[in-house]
Parts: sequence; structure tokens; C-alpha cells
Amino acid sequence: MATAAAAERIELAKLCCSKDWSKAIRVLDSLLAHSCVIQDLCNRAFCYSQLELHKHAIKDCDKALKLDPALIQAYILKGHAFSALGKKEEALSVWEQGYEYSASQSADLKQLLELEDLVRIAKQSSSSTFSNHEMESAGSSFQASESIISMESSEVSDSHVGSNGKLEPFSKSSDQWEVNDRVKNQSGLTVNGIKVLDRPSTKNQESQERKTNGMCDKTNGMSNKSNGIYDKFAGQSGLSDSAESCVDSSVLSNDSIDLSDSCSSSINISDIHHELLDEDKRSKKFCVARISKNKSINVDFRLSRGIAQVNDGNYDHAISIFDKILQEDPDYPEALIGRGTAYAFQRELHTAIADFTKAIQSNSLAGEAWKRRGQARAALGESAEAIADLTKALEFEPNSVDILHERGIVNFKFKDYEAAVKDLTACVNVDSDNKSAYTYLGLSLSSLGEYKRAEEAHLKAIQIDQNFLEAWTHLTQFYQDMADSEKALQCLHDILQIDGRFAKAYHLRGLLLHGIGEHRNAIKELSAGLSIESSNIECLYLRASCYHAIGEFKEAVKDYDAALDIELDSMEKFVLQCLAFYQKEIALYTASKYNTEFSWFNLDGDIDPLFKEYWCKRLHPKNVCEKVYRQPPLRDSLRKGKLKRQEFALTKQKATLLQCADSIGKKIQYHCRGFLRNRRQYRMAGLATIEIAQKVSKVWRLLQNEWKQSNKGTSKQGKKVRRKEKPNTSQNRGGAGCSTSSFSETSVSYSTTDDRSFGHPSMSWHNVYSLAVKWRQISEPCDPVVWVNKLSEEFNSGFGSHTPLTIGQAKVVRYFPNFQRALNVAKEAINNNKHVRDKKDHMISLREDEKLQEILKAESCSDLYRTVGGDFWLATCCKSTAVEGKDLEGTRITLVKSGDNGFDFAIKTPCTPARWDDFEVEMTSSWEALCDAYCGENFGSTDFDVLENVREAILRMTYYWYNFTPLSRGSAVVGFVVLLGLFLAANMEFTGSIPAGVQVDWEAILESDPINFVSSVKSWMYPCLKVNTSWKGYPDVTSTFETTGSVLAALSTYSD
Repeated sequence: MATAAAAERIELAKLCCSKDWSKAIRVLDSLLAHSCVIQDLCNRAFCYSQLELHKHAIKDCDKALKLDPALIQAYILKGHAFSALGKKEEALSVWEQGYEYSASQSADLKQLLELEDLVRIAKQSSSSTFSNHEMESAGSSFQASESIISMESSEVSDSHVGSNGKLEPFSKSSDQWEVNDRVKNQSGLTVNGIKVLDRPSTKNQESQERKTNGMCDKTNGMSNKSNGIYDKFAGQSGLSDSAESCVDSSVLSNDSIDLSDSCSSSINISDIHHELLDEDKRSKKFCVARISKNKSINVDFRLSRGIAQVNDGNYDHAISIFDKILQEDPDYPEALIGRGTAYAFQRELHTAIADFTKAIQSNSLAGEAWKRRGQARAALGESAEAIADLTKALEFEPNSVDILHERGIVNFKFKDYEAAVKDLTACVNVDSDNKSAYTYLGLSLSSLGEYKRAEEAHLKAIQIDQNFLEAWTHLTQFYQDMADSEKALQCLHDILQIDGRFAKAYHLRGLLLHGIGEHRNAIKELSAGLSIESSNIECLYLRASCYHAIGEFKEAVKDYDAALDIELDSMEKFVLQCLAFYQKEIALYTASKYNTEFSWFNLDGDIDPLFKEYWCKRLHPKNVCEKVYRQPPLRDSLRKGKLKRQEFALTKQKATLLQCADSIGKKIQYHCRGFLRNRRQYRMAGLATIEIAQKVSKVWRLLQNEWKQSNKGTSKQGKKVRRKEKPNTSQNRGGAGCSTSSFSETSVSYSTTDDRSFGHPSMSWHNVYSLAVKWRQISEPCDPVVWVNKLSEEFNSGFGSHTPLTIGQAKVVRYFPNFQRALNVAKEAINNNKHVRDKKDHMISLREDEKLQEILKAESCSDLYRTVGGDFWLATCCKSTAVEGKDLEGTRITLVKSGDNGFDFAIKTPCTPARWDDFEVEMTSSWEALCDAYCGENFGSTDFDVLENVREAILRMTYYWYNFTPLSRGSAVVGFVVLLGLFLAANMEFTGSIPAGVQVDWEAILESDPINFVSSVKSWMYPCLKVNTSWKGYPDVTSTFETTGSVLAALSTYSD
């Protein structure tokens, strides 16, 4: 190993002597891979500076300073690198830091004095009256503005610096190059203690040297300059002395030692500043002798030019430069990396990967190639390969901020949030000012459910840069996910203060206003966004939905059409386009019902089942277009007068009803993360609650009359058994305008039921819940709320709702609070049943005691999955009340592996025909039990104790509804609205609010016995139930808001 290391150092000396910097870097990579020697880090930093890779130079200096905070040489190099990047203040800060630290330590006094002079000169020049480009002329800390090399008019910065921090002997001269040399070239490259190079410090002079063969002539000890270009620098280049320019192997060892002073004499730096000022008076720019175009150019110089072209975005030119280098040496790794990078920027990712791969094959220690290939693979979606490459790159640069940042972002994008947090945390620990890393750290932490830390990370990114729009945007979305609308709106206000034409902010504000039920205000924001980006499909789609919701169908259809006409570039946008098609059809249907009675608005009866199925599943509408009757165009509704506008006059009756509805509707609010307060949904719920109470009370009055009639003249032989009615469901699966559903029929009959003396009412449990469903449907057209049994043949295969608690590693903000309880229910079900089922519905036996014990001890999805041995599902139990001893299939808990370290943990309720029939019986039984409890001797009672059975009957029916989950979505709010309506019909009003953290539907779904559900809910609900008969004086909802148009106006009109 020692012999190999010595050989590498001999090779390193030769490469530096010949100025072959890229190959020298390869040797240093190899040396550092085996042993991290501080001097090697400084030497590599110098080599990087020769290639203008100043950020790499800074990173190596940082590594060196981490190992030795008093290393003056590293401070000098780092300061020069910052200066070369145009960061003069950072350069001065580094030099000052180095001087202050080293002054109190045991340091090289010569270097310390040199560093002191650098600080002094930098301060004097920065305070002088010269212009910026004059001040920059003093070497890398005072870089000449736009220092120009004559070759093809390429602009390059005079940014190269040495590495050991020494001043080298130069004869005094009035020539402008010497002034630069004395200020800039205060460092040379040290190899095994031998100073092998002192170079002209500006890139212009270096490029001149690279026109020569750049080789050390050991015979005469002179650097072989061609054509006399450097005649005036003969004896000054630092290579004229054979003792310095040629390296004998006898003096090389395995250690990298700084002995640069042994072959050099000092220069009086006190004259430097005066010469600098004199030179600035002569010229604002440093000029160099022109280089003959017919002379060969050093490979490293061409490589540097290629890199510069990539950085400037001139990718084709860069590729042509790299092509010429590779024609001479097809395996030159740096050229392959440069060309691959250019290809990657042009999105020719496969070609880029091929170049990076070839570079790795040529030099497996080329960390940059591993990193670039990882980035390209990530862009192609090859997550595992990308992570592997970036991980390999980290072996060469442990704790590299760039690679940790890059790998963290890749991990985030491929949903490995735990790994992303680990990488990004390590990144910000090294670079506390990395605003991008903090932003992605916030996103990753939020996905993992660590919301407090996520907020802190987003705020830190903004603290670093108050104008960082990406961080503001993600913080806004974070607050919206948390349902903190006030903070989200404040963030959006701040964003628009920074950039009033930031279209994304208007879209987000429109989305938030839509989410809290302010559709008209949302339209204004979305219109502002579209004035900036007219083809923004997110804005178009959402504005169309808002117009649709408030009954502005002409504008809605126009926006839907515009969204359908846009050429798309992503699958997410394509989904919006599909939804635009379906919702346009729903808008046209609603427009055709605008001036008809609201009772005739019947999506479930009128809209084709196949259409509804595709709408719910967000499928491509091609089959729908071919097989389903399309809604008539808007002009037909206009021509027939169906869409004739009517002014919404807010009468006293309407105002009273809306005020009461708003008060009642607020009771539906879940006080949990993720549930925004939506005033439109409050009003919907309130009006639906009152209408249900009004119509159910009529039915109960009829049943009371029937009960009285049936008890006249009869002996007391027990309770009369009423006929059980099967819900009269609609068989219409055809086109629009065919309102033949049971609800349409029964809703018309309500106006005449008061005249009946007795008889069985036609209102079933299905009719009761359909009232709430209809209000939910029209209140938010974006949501496909339909009865599952009214879909196509998919009903037979068990299509139903799907509610995830975790998606991979991500915790679903709304539902993850129910995770632990759901996990316990799953474990209990497995223990009771001794089996689960796989994806193909095959049984997986788990009867072994050892496995059952492991399952009961499981604390995570991973534990449960490992014990079962694969993806599975199980069904919870739901005890029947209608049929003694029968257990219904409740919900299905599913566990599916997602990625290497994640799991999809969800509940599903497949509504198969058999399951539907079971719950049909249960719901019918519960509804009749409720009617019996209230419509006998207890009818009209205001005695709270007397109504105990009524309350329990309402909660029991609610329990079965939640376990049934017969809607494609919206079952939770519909269930609670009906509960409120039934309580009100029984003269009990819920005056409280749902406790924080409680989600009533989950309380039912995760409970196998309705008795336990009733006990749980009554503990907080009953104390808030107050006897109330004043609701009977409310105006009738059906007659007050008679038409579909008036309902839309009621939902969209607010006094403030």
C-alpha cells in the first residue's frame, strides 16, 4: 500500500508539473479515498480552482477546516474561491475569520502575515473611490471585471488560486500581469513538500500558458514556452528553476507535507497595494496578449471552456467542445461528465446516463459522475438506481451538502420520507443556510405527521430568505392541510406582496376560498391568476366548478370547454381534464333543472349508471362518449326557458330560514386537522336538517294517527306489528330528464299526506337519507356523491368507498389519528377469526399460537405485515339488531406493501349485493324501531327522560348507516345531518359541538357493537341535547326554496 501511495504521489507531481489538473484531481481522489490528509484536500482545492470549479474548491476547504480550524492555507484558498465567484463580502469574511482564529493559535507566522495583508488590502480597496470593476482587479479577491481572453472572445473569470498560501518570488515589473500575480498567486501547489507550480494567477495568463505544451523539460530545467509568448515572464513562472519544476522520486514519500518555503524566497507585499492602484489608473481591464488560433489548446483549458458553456446554458456549443476532446481521448471522464451534463439539461437523459456510465467505467472514483447519473436517473423515475448512485457518490464526499440535498429531494419525490428527513437533516446540519433543504425537510416531516417540526422547517427557509416563494407556497399548503385558513390566507397575502404576478398564489387563494365555501370570492382570485397564465388548467377547472356551484352555467361551461381544449404535459392535469368532461355534463343537467322544482333534481335516477361510475373512478371518458346519452347543450335550456334567470329576493322568510340553517349547520364541523370550516356546507347541512325534520315530522304525525286508529276498540294484545316496506328504488338507468326515482314520487306525495286519516306512509329510510344526499350533491358539484347501488354492473363486484390512513410512509392528515385504534381492531379480528384473505380472496390461515401471539404484539403495519407474510384484508364484525345472533360484514381493513418501507393501510366498504341486502334489512328495522319509539304514547313529548328510547334508536340507525357507507363519498356528513334532522323532528336540538379529535363515523366503523357506539356518543351528545319546539315555526324549506335555481342562490348568497 505504501509503495502504491508513493507511486501515486510521484504521478501527482508529474501531472501538476504538466498542469494536467483533471488527472491530478483523479490521483488526489484516490489518495483521499484511502486516507484523508489535510494537505491533499488543499491541493485538490487548488486543482479545482485551476478548472474554475470554485464551489468544489470551497467544499474541500471546508473539509480541511473541519479537520483543522486553524489551517490558514484553507482560509486563503476559500477566500480566493469566493472572490472568483463574485462574492467579495464572503471572501473578506473568510479571510477575517481565518486571521482572527489563527492569531490566537500556534500558526505559520509568514502565512498569518500574508492573510493579514489580504484582509487589509480587501478593506482598503472596498472603501476606495474606484468603481467596482477597478476594485476587482486585485486578483481573486479583487477580480478584474469581465477579464477577457482573446481566444474566440470567451469570457472567463480570473479566479484561479493556489493552495498552500505562500508568496512566491517574482521580479518587480510594471507589467500588469505581475501586479495580479503578486496579489493573487500567493499560493502554489504543494506535492510532498515540493512546490511544483507557481502560476500566473489570472485565468487570462493561465490560458496563455495552456497554449504551450505545458510540460516540464528535465534536461534544461526550463519550462518549454512556444513562440515566445511568455518571453517577458521567463524566469518568473516558478518553473524556471529545475529544483522547483522537476520532481525527483527520491524526495517523495507517502506523506503530503508542506515544505514550500524551502525553494522560495519572499516578496515584499507592502508594495502590492500601491502597484494595484497604479495599475487601476492605467486600465480598467486587464488585457493579455492574443493567442494565435492555430495553436493547440491545452485539454484542461478546453474542458474549462466546455464547463463554462454548460453553466451559461449554451449546451450545443458545450457538447461540441467535449466532442473534440473525446475524439482525442474517448474515455476522458471529465469530458464525458461535462457532455453528459449538457445532454441532461437538454432532457436527453438516456444519452446523458450513457456518458456518465462511461465516465464511471473509465474512473470509478469519479464521484461527480455517480452524482450526475443519479440525478438523471431520478428524472427518469428510476428511484432505486438514482438513490444507489447518489449513495455511491457520498462515499467519495461524505457529508457533501450537495449530494445530501440531492438525495433528500429524490427520496422525497419517490415518497421515502424517512430517508428524506435523514438526508435533509444532515444537509442543514452542515449548511444551516440551505433554504431549499429546509423546504423539502418541511414537506417530508409533514408527510410523516411531524407537523410542528414541519412548520418550523418551512419558517426557517423563509427566515433565510424572506423572498423565497417556494417556501412561502409550501407553508401555505401546509396551513391549508392543517385546516388553518387564517394563517394560509396571511401567507398568500405575503406572497403577493413579494410578487403580485405570482399566478400560483392566486390559484392557492382560490382553492382555499373554495374550500371554505366562498365561491364568488374564489372566482375573483382564479380570474386574477388566469389573467397572468391564461392556460392554467388548475385555475380554469376550479373556476368552472365555482361558477357551476353558484349557478352561473354559461361561464362554467365556457371554462370547462377551455380546460378540455388545453394540451397537457402531466397525468395530474389529464385527470382534471377528465373531470372537466364529467362535470360539464352535470352542469348541463343542473341547468336543465334550474327552473323546475328542486324535487326533480335527481342525479341518481336521471344520470346513466356508467357515466356515474366513470365519474367516480376518474376514468377516461371515451367509453362514456360512445355509450351514454349526452346532456343537451346549454342553448337548448336557454331556448326552452329552463335557464331563465330569476332574481333571488331575500324575503323575511328566506332570511329567517337561512339564519337558522347557518346556526344548525355549524354542528357538523369536525374539530380535527384537515377539516376546513366551510360556510357553504354549514348552510347546506342546516337547510337539509330542517327539511328532514319537517318531512319526517309529517310522516310521524301520520303514523301517530294510524297508531290511534289501530288502537280504537281493540283489546290490548301487545304492540301492533306494522308492515315492513321494501324501499321503492328507481330502476331508471337511462337518459336525462327521466326522473322516475322513488324520491321524486314520494316527494310529490308529501303535500297531500296531511289529508290522510291513516295508512302506511311511503317514506322509507332511503327517502330520509336521500333528502340529505340531494343537498350534498348540489352544494358541491366537484364531488361525485351517488348511491353505489345506482352505478353500473360494478356494483356486483363490490365497488365502494376507500379511505386511507397511511399511503406508503405518508400519514393522511385527516384520518391517521384513527390509526392505532384501527390497528387494534385488525389484530382483534385476526385473533378471533384465525385467518385473513389475500388479494385474490384466498384464505391465509393464522391458527398457529405463535403467529397469533406475534400479531397481538404487533405495534406497526410492518410488524403485522411481517407476521402475516403478505398483502391482506380482513372484515370487521357488525352485530345485527334486526336478526338476533347474526353478524354483518362491517368494513374491510386492508394492508398492502408500498415501496420498500411503506404500507397502504386503509378501510374499504365494498357494497356487494349480498352486503347491501343485509344492511337494507338492518336500516329498515332501525327506521321502523325509531318510528315505533316515537309514534306511540311518546309522540310529541317534551319530557327528556321519556325520549330515551328515541335517542338510542336514532344513534343505532346512525351506527348502521356509517357501517353501511352506501355512498361513493359524503356518507359521514350525510349521516350526521340526518341524525340532527331526526333529533329535531323529535323536538330535541343538538346545541353543542362534536368534541375535538372525535370523528363520529370512525367511532361507528371501528366498533362491532351498536350498544358500545351509543354509549360512546351519548356521553358527549346527550348533555348538549335541549328540548326545542320552536323549529316548528320555521318556514317550510320545500316551498321557500322551491326551484333548483333558488336552492343554488340560497347556498351562494351571504349577507356579509
